[in-house]
Amino acid sequence: MLRFLVRRFLGAVITLLIISAVTFLLFYAVPRDPARIACGKVCTPETLNVIRHNMGISDPLPVQYWHWLKGIFAGRDYPGFGSCAAPCLGYSFVNREPVWATVWDRFPTTASLAIGSSVVFLIFGIGMGMLAAVKQGKSTDKIASSASLVASSMQIYFVGPVALYLLVYQAHIFDQPTYTSFSSNPGAWFTGLIVPWLVLALIWTANYTRMTRSQLVETLSEDYVRTARAKGLSRRNVFFRFAWRGAMGPIVTIFGIDMGVLLGGAMITEKTFSLQGLGMLAVKSVQTNDLPMLLGVMIVTAAFVIVANIVVDAVYAMIDPRIRLA
Repeated sequence: MLRFLVRRFLGAVITLLIISAVTFLLFYAVPRDPARIACGKVCTPETLNVIRHNMGISDPLPVQYWHWLKGIFAGRDYPGFGSCAAPCLGYSFVNREPVWATVWDRFPTTASLAIGSSVVFLIFGIGMGMLAAVKQGKSTDKIASSASLVASSMQIYFVGPVALYLLVYQAHIFDQPTYTSFSSNPGAWFTGLIVPWLVLALIWTANYTRMTRSQLVETLSEDYVRTARAKGLSRRNVFFRFAWRGAMGPIVTIFGIDMGVLLGGAMITEKTFSLQGLGMLAVKSVQTNDLPMLLGVMIVTAAFVIVANIVVDAVYAMIDPRIRLA
């Protein structure tokens, strides 16, 4: 198991290096003047010259990338703006602060949104999928399948405002969505995010309901499941000991990818509910031409997806021991 995880970790490091190099190339080689973009919309000639010097525009592109990469581990100084302690993903010349400080400040909002909604859609999605698979062909299966089809066709930018109007402004069942630190006030943290959780989970619940149902229906028809039933094991024992475990592999794989994407920033959800997370940070960076900030957000997002895949590999190896030998 340890060798399996070490191989996956080394592969993840190489993948992240490739992603960072390609992203850096796109951001700093393709634009005619990346310093002008990084300077933002309001930029004086003096500030532009300082930024060009700090970004090392006159250096060859591999040297620029090496300085940026070295800053992640050793930090970097930006004369005229300040220092950037490790891990330094660059310096936002628009906000005049290190990229990592801003990303780390926005991360708890995105993490709370991603984790909370994941708990909701996993419980309801897998639960409804299991129920539909057990009641295959009956009215329960048809209702769950139809509901998942309708929910999956909805969009957050439509469901979000409707949920706000009905649940917050009219019925006053929930509070106005906002983020409060969990450590400072757990109650306010929960009540401020429950509406975004429900809206985001609605779409994902539909996907996991259909996925769980299809996987379980296929697994229940396998020979080893029918053999277990023929040997006299109870239906409940067969379902949870054999069928459920066999069907969870693909679901765990998809969840790991989805979780990595959610941790990278649920842009539409954050925009709909005015939550200042990584998704909103990426949108604002595009609007203000904050090139270093946008690069940092993209690298962090890629890292979340890669880490999520490592976790998925570990869980998959626990579910199916044959994977450890691959």
